[in-house]
Amino acid sequence: MDRSAIADMQSWLSVEAIEGADNAAIFEEFCGRCARHGLAISYGVALVDTLHPEFEGHAFLWDSRGEIEAPVQQYASSQSGRGREVWETSVFSHLLVTGGTELRREFAKGAPRDFHMLDELSNAGHTDYMAAIHRFTDRGSIGEMDGLYSAWATRAEDGFRDEDLQALRALLPTLALALKCGSSTGIINTLANVYLGQDAASRVINGQITRGAVDTIDAVIWFSDLKNYTAISDLALPEEIIPFLNDYSGLVIDAVHRHGGSVLKLMGDGVLAIFRGPDMQLACAKAIDAEAELRIGLEVLSARRSDEGVPFTGLYVGLHIGTVFYGNIGSRTRLDFTVVGPAVNEVSRICGTCRPSGRDVLVSEDFVAACAPERQARLKPVGEFSLRGVRAAKMLFTLDPAV
Repeated sequence: MDRSAIADMQSWLSVEAIEGADNAAIFEEFCGRCARHGLAISYGVALVDTLHPEFEGHAFLWDSRGEIEAPVQQYASSQSGRGREVWETSVFSHLLVTGGTELRREFAKGAPRDFHMLDELSNAGHTDYMAAIHRFTDRGSIGEMDGLYSAWATRAEDGFRDEDLQALRALLPTLALALKCGSSTGIINTLANVYLGQDAASRVINGQITRGAVDTIDAVIWFSDLKNYTAISDLALPEEIIPFLNDYSGLVIDAVHRHGGSVLKLMGDGVLAIFRGPDMQLACAKAIDAEAELRIGLEVLSARRSDEGVPFTGLYVGLHIGTVFYGNIGSRTRLDFTVVGPAVNEVSRICGTCRPSGRDVLVSEDFVAACAPERQARLKPVGEFSLRGVRAAKMLFTLDPAV
C-alpha cells in the first residue's frame, strides 16, 4: 500500500467518524479496502470496551474468506469466570502488564503460539500475526473504554512484508479514532436509556435539555412499591438488600417496558412509569397487561427466593390517568426529566391505599372510564377513599382475576 492509498484511507476513516457511521460497517469496510489496496491481511479483530451494565465491550471480526459467522460480538466482563481466563491468556493482557504497544508472532518461522487464539490462527493457515494497543489518555477514556485493541494476521507465504506493517501502523490510529467516536455515541445512548428511560433518553439526546422545557401530555401513570419493605430491610442482612431490590425492580421494569411503558424514576422500592397516549384506551390496556405479566413473574420470583432462603415479598400497584407536565425540571446544574402534576401525586396516594384496602392493585375511576368496555368488565369497585392531598374522596377499583 503506497502513501497515496494510506492517505485516502485516513481521509475516508475521518469522514466516516464525522458522519457517525456504524462501527461494524467501518471495520468491515476498512479491512476490505486494505485488502483491495494490496495490504496482505487475511484476518482482523478489533476490541473496544464500552460502558454497559450487561457486557464489557464489542469485538469486530473479519476474515478474507468470509468464514466468520458473527462479525460483531459482545464480550462479557474480564473480571471473573471464563472471561477472566480468556483475558489473562490474551496477548492484550500481556501487553498491558508489560507496558508494550505491539507484539508479533511469525508462525511460518517457528514463533511460539503462546497466547489465546494463536493456535487456531496458525492451524487455519495464517503465517504471521501482529497485535497492537492504541491507548486513550485519561482525558479521552470513558469508563473501561481506554483504547483500541486490534490484531491482524496474514496467509501470505512469507508473512507480513515491512510495508504491510508500516501501513497498518499508519492507519490504526485513525481507525482507533473512528471506532472511538462510534463507541462514545453508543455509550451516551446507553447511559441515557439506562438512567432516564427510553422515551426520556430519546428526548434528551435529541436536544430537549433546557430547564423548564416541558410538554403537556395525557398518560396512564403507574406507581408501584414493595409490600413490607421497611420491615424486610430492617431484618435482612445488608448484603441481601441490593439483590432484593434488583430482583423486584427488574421484574417491574421489564413488565412495563415489554408493554410499551417508560420507567421514569426508581425511588427506593418505588417505581414511577407512564404509558403515553394519545390512544388512551390502548395505553390503559398496556398498563393492565403489564400488571398481569408482573403478577405471573412475581409468583415465580418469590417462589425462587423462598427456596433460596432469602427475603421475598409482594407488590402494590396504583394506576391513574391524567394530564401531566413531562420534561426538564430542576436547577441549571441538575435536571430531572420526569412527570409532575396533580395526577402524579394522586397515583402515589392510590398505591399507598393498597395496604389499608387489602388489595394488591388499585385504579382510579378516571382510569376505568378511559378503558375499553371489555377492560372495564374486569375492574370492580372497592369503595370511596380519602387520599392525602386530594380534596374529594375518590372511588377506587381493583382488577377482578375471575373475569
